[in-house]
Amino acid sequence: MQMTSANGATPLAIEMNGLSKHFGPHHAVDTLNLTVSAGTVFGFLGPNGAGKTTTIRMLLGLIRPTKGSGRILGYDIERERRAILPQVGAIVESPAFYPILSGRDNLRVLARTAGLEDAQNIAHVLEQVGLRERAHDKVRTYSLGMKQRLAIAAALLNSPQIIFLDEPTNGLDPAGTVEIRELIRALGASGHTIFLSSHLMHEVEQVCGEVAIIDHGKLVTQGRVADLLRRESSLLIEAEPLSILQEVVARFGVTPQVNGSRTVTVALPAERTPELMKALVNAEASVYQVTPQHASLEHLFLELTDDAHGIHHPPVEQEVRAAALAERK
Repeated sequence: MQMTSANGATPLAIEMNGLSKHFGPHHAVDTLNLTVSAGTVFGFLGPNGAGKTTTIRMLLGLIRPTKGSGRILGYDIERERRAILPQVGAIVESPAFYPILSGRDNLRVLARTAGLEDAQNIAHVLEQVGLRERAHDKVRTYSLGMKQRLAIAAALLNSPQIIFLDEPTNGLDPAGTVEIRELIRALGASGHTIFLSSHLMHEVEQVCGEVAIIDHGKLVTQGRVADLLRRESSLLIEAEPLSILQEVVARFGVTPQVNGSRTVTVALPAERTPELMKALVNAEASVYQVTPQHASLEHLFLELTDDAHGIHHPPVEQEVRAAALAERK
């Protein structure tokens, strides 16, 4: 069973329709409508406590939605879990391994439990994550970054079409972060659909082609990274007199942000620079420079979420976990 996008051209890996999860009065996920195309590295962004992990848990069948529905590869996340699980791999929260066993033996235990033990496949996934040389070393000797790569290897054991990664670089040093970033990029290039949950904008911007931003469990925006950043682009203009500069910019339907006696920033894309320059010259302004200001995903994130105002989400994680555990009993 294969879903397609609205235009009928692009296969969908994940679809959510009004997906919601309430823990008592707390709406962890609130009417989430979201689609993820197959073969993409998709960034699922939001502040801590925004509902990212809860969404992944619903998609994986670890907790039930309060309302709404979701599909993975065309299968309903509640009614057709058995068809979904062989086709997905996931890392949710910190991976746990036997520290006295080697990386290879940890994977053997996991593969045997799932009925997937295959020495050749284990060697292959260790090669994929760059642990072939350390495969026989005990996990207690691994760095945090190596343990995270081993967790990704475990998620690859069943050759999944979709891989869910929940904050995979949390706690890693810069070198470990770079290693995981390169691994995610390689997995995406090999045809996997990657659903990457994170609050680290810089990391996501470097590996994801598409993103969705949620806040308080609600979808704030979704789109291709390049398109979202283009929408947020601006121009730094240095010209005088300031009065003429402001008057000309106003004709473009935007309000300039005054930075100095002859400098403003305006929310215009770089491709409108020639038109703006012509208008300034015709108005007899002295133009010193017009410089495109490249937006960042972090800037967009702060503009769209409470983090822009220093507002932090309430500490509901323990409440959510307790409710989830009670639900599974």
